[in-house]
Amino acid sequence: MSDNADLERRHFLTAATTIAGGVGIVGAAIPFVASFNPSARARALGAPVEVDISKVEPGALIKVEWRGRAVMILNRTEAMLDSLGDMMSVLADPGSEVSLQPDFAANEHRSLRPEILVVEGVCTHLGCAPIPRFEVAPADLGADWVGGFYCPCHGSKFDLSGRVFSGVPAPTNLTVPPYSFLSDGTLLIGSEAGAV
Repeated sequence: MSDNADLERRHFLTAATTIAGGVGIVGAAIPFVASFNPSARARALGAPVEVDISKVEPGALIKVEWRGRAVMILNRTEAMLDSLGDMMSVLADPGSEVSLQPDFAANEHRSLRPEILVVEGVCTHLGCAPIPRFEVAPADLGADWVGGFYCPCHGSKFDLSGRVFSGVPAPTNLTVPPYSFLSDGTLLIGSEAGAV
């Protein structure tokens, strides 16, 4: 009878140890698996950003941050829009065909609405910040300069649609992020849904 009791006791201890070990493994695995979820900060960095553009005057530029990058929003004047067609011969990719852009950016304006330009403020050469240079024919950029963006790090030039000039270090146009208009005066950067 003691052999039978020892056998039952061993089965009980084996089962209890197996169950306790399984519970311990599950308990240890839950935080490990949960660590694969992005943090609240990471989710916030990738979230769409609403921007009030109702007070941005024609010819003015504002900068906002989306996903840790600067995004430039330019309200182009009629004169700025008229100059875009004159630039085709000096541009490397006037139709925005080389780099991946939203479908709506494959036009001369590279925008949903001709007057509002939305581009990332990051040079496609080495990631420097291009600066807005809207003056016409400044001495340092030449008599043929009609305005645009200039990267002071290595001399890349972009027109008023963010299209790259030929013969400069930057290989592609400035990136157009996904965006939409929630209303006439509100822009949503990071989502093409809900366009007005």
